[in-house]
Amino acid sequence: MLITFNPIGLIIGLATFMCIGIFHPVVIKAEYYFGRQCWWAFLLAGIMGIAASLIVDNEYASIILGVFAFSSLWGIIELRQQHERVRKGWFPMNPKRKQEYEK
Repeated sequence: MLITFNPIGLIIGLATFMCIGIFHPVVIKAEYYFGRQCWWAFLLAGIMGIAASLIVDNEYASIILGVFAFSSLWGIIELRQQHERVRKGWFPMNPKRKQEYEK
């Protein structure tokens, strides 16, 4: 009896794990250096990822691009939540943008 393995679940799981792992510090750094106004960069990356996911012929690449796209879009929500975490003192505040947290 020959056993065959299907690696697609592991590949997509790893890609999702890596996207989440990469976006976590990216959102923190983006909020620190640019504030909430950089949300459009995450939106643009998400739209580009969706478009690329629809165009690419390779099924694996399409799925991974989709995971990237929706991780980018989720980054917009996380960016706003990160702002609140900084305001509460849970993360360091950029002293050059101190006035943004006083509202």
